[in-house]
Amino acid sequence: MEKNIPVSTSQKKITIILTEGPYRSQYADMAYKIARTAINLGYAVNMFLYMDATHIPKKGQNPHSFPNVGDRYKKLIKKGADIRACIRCATARGHTCIKDPYIAGVRITSVYDIPQWIAESDKVLNLG
Repeated sequence: MEKNIPVSTSQKKITIILTEGPYRSQYADMAYKIARTAINLGYAVNMFLYMDATHIPKKGQNPHSFPNVGDRYKKLIKKGADIRACIRCATARGHTCIKDPYIAGVRITSVYDIPQWIAESDKVLNLG
């Protein structure tokens, strides 16, 4: 199992709230690039996947004309990003009907995580 890198309390944090799904717009790629850059600059990264963005970390994606967005998000998790998906949104899209629908490290939680993340963050971005 992949482990998240511990975050010090003095480390700057960025929270990204993403509502658009993969392959439909460039928001998933933009969020990935912003998160990767932030991690490389020393930020802790929180990412909340809401609405169609809950499709992003789904296992078994096989896009033919695009890079696999799930594989990219695996890299963020390995570098310490905390990525969570909305349970209501994931359930509405059928992702919680199967065991382990998402890539390792993605937690299915509720929107009630967002206020805490916003309060703790130095930057907050909403893409969608």
